Amino acid sequence: MIYRTDYHIHSRFSDGKSAPEEYIGHAVEAGLKEIGFADHLTLFRDDATDWSMNAPRVAPYLKHISTLARNTSSIKVRKGLEVDYFPGKENEINSFLNGLKLDYAIGSVHYLGNETVDLGREFYAGKDINRVYEDYFDHVAAAAASGLFDIIAHCDLVTIFGYKPSTDPENLYRKLARSFKLHDVAFEINTNGRNRPVGDFYPDRKYLSIFREENVPVCVNSDAHMPTRVAQYFDEAYELVKSAGYSEMAVFENRQRFLIPIE
Repeated sequence: MIYRTDYHIHSRFSDGKSAPEEYIGHAVEAGLKEIGFADHLTLFRDDATDWSMNAPRVAPYLKHISTLARNTSSIKVRKGLEVDYFPGKENEINSFLNGLKLDYAIGSVHYLGNETVDLGREFYAGKDINRVYEDYFDHVAAAAASGLFDIIAHCDLVTIFGYKPSTDPENLYRKLARSFKLHDVAFEINTNGRNRPVGDFYPDRKYLSIFREENVPVCVNSDAHMPTRVAQYFDEAYELVKSAGYSEMAVFENRQRFLIPIE
């Protein structure tokens, strides 16, 4: 039996639709052994508060998840954050995270400059898609190299609306996987891509074998924003991971990573 975890869950503390406790029953029903909340934290951006926590909101969030973990016996509840990465702000992010008791920190890149890549197609209008891809992958590689994070989220989120570069981006995925390995960070199969315009998981399954060739640790996450999407499409995702050659999954506790057999 697969030891199933889902470490990428969003609640009402950021842009999720339900309170954290409302996800527990669905997680147990889905056969999860661990559920982890990773609500958005975006520092340095006052315009993100409609979908992300800012610094003052983190303490109440972590207190709530800690209480939920103590009061829940049916499943392990893990504490995480999905933290936006901004180049040049590594020291500030590190100082903030160092004061927190987390099981893991997920790093993500939503912003290129002052704009987000995932909130609307208008970001891509009139831009050189080749350059957008190069910039985005460079930002994600820098997030991995920062040493701030245990997991990198939806590492090719730039694919969300289906825009493609004019040449095969295999070399970009290869460079990304090598950065993850060099800096000892895991990546996720993010099943929520199936609910987005791209219509498939992140990262692009065509390049998943590259991450296995580079021996980058993996976990499967739903990025659920509502309880019914907890562990969504996990059967397909685990088959995909196994077909790529993975035999172990990454699990987390107290900012430590452990590898356990998939089955």
